[in-house]
Amino acid sequence: MALDANQPLFVISVAAELAEMHPQTLRQYDRMGLVSPRRAPGKSRRYSQHDVDVLREVQRLSQSGVSLEGIKRILELENQVAALRSRVSELSDELRNAQRRQRPDASRVFAAGVAGDVVSLARGRRPRPRSQAVVVWRPQK
Repeated sequence: MALDANQPLFVISVAAELAEMHPQTLRQYDRMGLVSPRRAPGKSRRYSQHDVDVLREVQRLSQSGVSLEGIKRILELENQVAALRSRVSELSDELRNAQRRQRPDASRVFAAGVAGDVVSLARGRRPRPRSQAVVVWRPQK
């Protein structure tokens, strides 16, 4: 049985230790909205493994010289990209399912008729010639 990375398991002291930060830093990041732990019934913070991973990323970016406001914006954009990727995946699945449901013989094919007009055909069919005369076109040399 796999653990859910979003399950709030850790109290602030354990999360701080896992993220290699001071608990007060976690409180500050919570106030800034960089990480939003869930609250237990007694109002105490409960951090998930995902929250700890985000805290580590905040620490890495901070050590690289990115400001806290910059880090907040980066995290927002990463969340937005993840949501968009998820939506693209959902839409791709819907499209594949719709294509599977569609009957292959119901799809339409278009061809040029004998008179040069456009005709709609069922897949696997050819337009019927109006006469038996064969017209051959050869390019000039």
